[in-house]
Amino acid sequence: MYTVEITKMVEAMELTNATPEIDISERVVSEPEVNRPALQLAGFYDYFNFERVQIIGNVEHAYMETLEDHGVAVLKKLFGFKIPCIVFCRGIEVSEDVKKIALEANVPVFTTKKSTSDFMSEVLRWLKVELAPRISIHGVLVDVYGEGILITGESGIGKSEAALELIKRGHRLVADDVVEIKKVSDNTLVGSAPDITRHLIELRGIGIIDVKALFGVESVKNTQQIDLVIKLEEWNKDKEYDRMGIEDKYTEYLGNKVVCNELPIRPGRNLAIICESAAVNHRQKKMGYNAAKELYRRVTDNILKGGNR
Repeated sequence: MYTVEITKMVEAMELTNATPEIDISERVVSEPEVNRPALQLAGFYDYFNFERVQIIGNVEHAYMETLEDHGVAVLKKLFGFKIPCIVFCRGIEVSEDVKKIALEANVPVFTTKKSTSDFMSEVLRWLKVELAPRISIHGVLVDVYGEGILITGESGIGKSEAALELIKRGHRLVADDVVEIKKVSDNTLVGSAPDITRHLIELRGIGIIDVKALFGVESVKNTQQIDLVIKLEEWNKDKEYDRMGIEDKYTEYLGNKVVCNELPIRPGRNLAIICESAAVNHRQKKMGYNAAKELYRRVTDNILKGGNR
């Protein structure tokens, strides 16, 4: 199970801490969903997801205001479930009674000026990414013309050198050596670098270089969606390589399929230009144009015309 620190959520969502007396340094959230406890405030606790971040909006607050104690009793019961935290939206002022209950239950309370729907959409998107299933693989991730290119292959085959040449040509480095991949949806994989190696490249014979320091901030990027995998391998004269590319080949990470191009390496091949061409070709295919299929159509039309003479 993956977790994210509440302190990180507070910073990312720009929340105001209404209960600073409570130590949240070791508090975590483990659920990627949130909950508006409308039914719970009305007394229905069946199927209550108390592990989720609880959100109070205008509707919930207005209901509590209709109660004799302004919702103190219902909130006391809610806090008794040891929820990770509760957030009051739309700048709703947290009363002293609510703060007292929160302190007794040791449940942090936060506020935000954002509307309930806006805050929910933002925090849901953020939690989905932070709590997404993840793996670490050996490879290099670069942003080439906006396409996330994951370069894989055996150690020493030239992945970092290809990335360095791409950086010199104006593209951006995301991760070298170790790429952390998160599955943020059934169609989307996002890659990033571990904090310890972010913006660094290892070049055999030279050592570690700081890409950000050498080439500037425009040469690096923290995260990138993975759109295409390029697998580098030593040239094998006995192996049949795809020379048309009519049908895409795929590789799989965390259950998601990604288009994969196997690229044989031999002296004299410019990997950077090949990677650029692969990125543009992949974008063309996503836009509905496939050069291989166009060639096949032309050849077929030419054969049919010859047969009709």
